[in-house]
Amino acid sequence: VCSPGTPGVGKTTLGKELASRAGLSYVNVGDLAKEGELYEGFDEEYDCPILDEDRVIDELEDKMSEGGVIVDYHGCDFFPERWFHIVFVLRTENSFLYDRLESRGYTGKKLQDNIQCEIFQTLYEEAVLSYKKEIVHQLPSNTPEDLERNLDQIMQWIEQWMKDNN
Repeated sequence: VCSPGTPGVGKTTLGKELASRAGLSYVNVGDLAKEGELYEGFDEEYDCPILDEDRVIDELEDKMSEGGVIVDYHGCDFFPERWFHIVFVLRTENSFLYDRLESRGYTGKKLQDNIQCEIFQTLYEEAVLSYKKEIVHQLPSNTPEDLERNLDQIMQWIEQWMKDNN
């Protein structure tokens, strides 16, 4: 299961809760990169390290081949297509997203670009271009009620997938 989306849309909250309910592994690619220093430089403009995508793939390959993994990252276009049976892109209305990112200390260009990324559905488009369209789903992620609905919906999908594939 891959869960891409703009920073602040609720990927981590959803991913951790889903892993706990479904008994799956959870991988936050940002944390993985930090722990293993899987970077290839630093972006001065955005004040953040640049991910070394090849090293991330190498690091995750064994775990992913075992299956049963939820991957949380803002993009998903560099992951091998074979890794995922389903991709859920979380979407948040701009007013909610703006407040969430501002409270994380995002300002200026970094704040504006992330809001624009959401407005233009950049990460959804990326996912649709990277995977079969029928496995990519958008889920609203504005309220706690949305979170509960999303968890229920994904749990149903997982249970159905288990029935069909075991």
